[in-house]
Amino acid sequence: MEPAGAPPQGCGPAQEAEEPPGSPALPAEEPQSGQPSGAHPGEGEPSAAAGRERCCRRGAGPQGPPGRTARGRGRRAQGRRGGEEGGRAGRRPRVTVDSSKAKTSLEALKISLRQLRWKEFPFGRRLPCDIYWHGVSFHDNDIFSGQVNKFPGMTEMVRKITLSRAVRTMQDLFPLEYNFYPRSWILPDEFPLFVAEVRMMKDSDPSWKPTFIVKPDGGCQGDGIYLIKDPSDIRLTGSIQSRPAVVQEYICKPLLVDKLKFDIRLYVLLKSLEPLEIYIAKDGLSRFCTEPYQEPTLKNLHQVFMHLTNYSLNIHSGNFIHSDNVNTGSKRTFSSILCRLSSRGADVKKLWSDIISLVIKTIIALTPELKVYYQSDIPAGKPGPTCFQILGFDILLMKNLKPMLLEVNANPSMRIEHEQELSPGVFENVPSPVDEEVKVAVIRDTLRLVDPQKKKRKDIQSHKIMFYNLKTSRKTVSSKNKVNIRYNYFMCYRCQTLEHVSEANEELLDAGPADRLEYDTTKSPEAGLPSLCLKQVFPKYAKQFNYLRLVDRVAALFIRFLGVKGTTKLGPTGFRTFIRNCKLSNSNFSMASVDILYIDITRRWNSTGIDHKESGMCLQAFVEAFFCLAQKKYKSLPLHEQVASLIHFCEYHLAALDEKRLVCGRA
Repeated sequence: MEPAGAPPQGCGPAQEAEEPPGSPALPAEEPQSGQPSGAHPGEGEPSAAAGRERCCRRGAGPQGPPGRTARGRGRRAQGRRGGEEGGRAGRRPRVTVDSSKAKTSLEALKISLRQLRWKEFPFGRRLPCDIYWHGVSFHDNDIFSGQVNKFPGMTEMVRKITLSRAVRTMQDLFPLEYNFYPRSWILPDEFPLFVAEVRMMKDSDPSWKPTFIVKPDGGCQGDGIYLIKDPSDIRLTGSIQSRPAVVQEYICKPLLVDKLKFDIRLYVLLKSLEPLEIYIAKDGLSRFCTEPYQEPTLKNLHQVFMHLTNYSLNIHSGNFIHSDNVNTGSKRTFSSILCRLSSRGADVKKLWSDIISLVIKTIIALTPELKVYYQSDIPAGKPGPTCFQILGFDILLMKNLKPMLLEVNANPSMRIEHEQELSPGVFENVPSPVDEEVKVAVIRDTLRLVDPQKKKRKDIQSHKIMFYNLKTSRKTVSSKNKVNIRYNYFMCYRCQTLEHVSEANEELLDAGPADRLEYDTTKSPEAGLPSLCLKQVFPKYAKQFNYLRLVDRVAALFIRFLGVKGTTKLGPTGFRTFIRNCKLSNSNFSMASVDILYIDITRRWNSTGIDHKESGMCLQAFVEAFFCLAQKKYKSLPLHEQVASLIHFCEYHLAALDEKRLVCGRA
């Protein structure tokens, strides 16, 4: 459908990155003045004289005469407002970031930290840092405080088999809502089922000539992926036994641009699990194949440069084009593709809505088991870091613009350079403007969203505004103002920011009406930065998706009965306690039947070889048992209503039990 050609005039990539054409779910923000600052973190440090001046001010304290203090210090405050904003930024406590484990994301992280004027510790630090940036997993370092950019268990959760199982559970409950993931089978466990279902579908529709794609479970960068036309073509020799895989129905009719197949790498920030908070980047990357696309046949099945969009594969093609222009080449910005589609009359507004829906639903499918991993590594009530993580969603657009989820990456590449061969066997790292434009913005704005000092600055700013309002209401410092100044000092001692609030008192007591706007803009550390490239989609759209979070509530029941903190599997005693406390046993379902159910389901899941470190029932096995109990108790309802009814039944009895224990405790 796509002839070659440049994007239309007036629809450049920078504008597109701000707001995709017609996107309702990603509203534009008013950009803040100025460009990203490239200053070195050390710039703007206060001079020794300024330090002495602050000491004198602190020595005066609130005991000096208010009137004289305002007159004597007002002139200094005016001077500071006149041209020492850099000094004020230097005096502000800077966020500290440990980048010693950042690995390939290090260069993009360094640029982001320079723009934010935060303090980097590239070799680690004996004292705790505010943020730890890991390159691989949560366990790259032993962290006991601050924030870390990885969730425990995320790498395991987005492996192809685990992701397929999580999405399949949601497809059982809500088949229409989760039709964005291709039909999948897990090898070798489900190979007989795969053969039987394909044979049945071919018998019912002789014209159906499918193609399947086989993906190794732990594979990355296209390693080990191949296409087949028939189940008998699967390579069942030793490798499939030692290296499990997922086989999926191949999408034969993708959207083409310049006759080439492409996919989208979209960056998603999972800022918090509880409460769930999700952000999506307004721009991403489009990775192109390097040979014109044809529908799969026996002759072209092995042409990876035609069928596989992986950058790490296509970069070795002689047709790969490195381009400094975001609109051309084998790697482009997603915004340039959206702009091109919009110019051809495509409904980009609906496309963005579908992509946002896909992302939210996928994370809803992943969060139940993530919470189990989280409580295992960071038990409630024990010291530990808080977590956030940037995920890479790989999405393929079909010819009708329906987005399909290919996979989720726990460690999306954040490299902003590529290798260029100067001579045979000699390579050099060359900057990639397309990567830098997208990835630096994602990292920088992720850091802005998790900034640990943001709340402190908000508290200080509210105190400043309060004192300004007191000054404008009365020309002289009244006794009420004195009381409030003392209160302000009390508050700032609590948050250890005495010198900032001291300056706020002095400046606001001397400020005129024209200075009020200056307070809201020039002193903000965000003033020199562009508007955020990450847009919140959850809880913003929580009302539309909360009904899907049934398995989340089942996971909460599972975690409640785990018993021992730090475990991820439920023992037989815990399962019996769950049944007893929720009053699920009766004459038709005795405790002996409960034990049989536990043993059968646990044995089957343990035989899949998911995790042999602990014995017991994993969350996925518990979910299966819970679905079985719901079907026994509410036979005439659809599955999602059966599960919702049983959840409500269990929560009701557990709430009554908690209330009874509370009353007994008081007595």
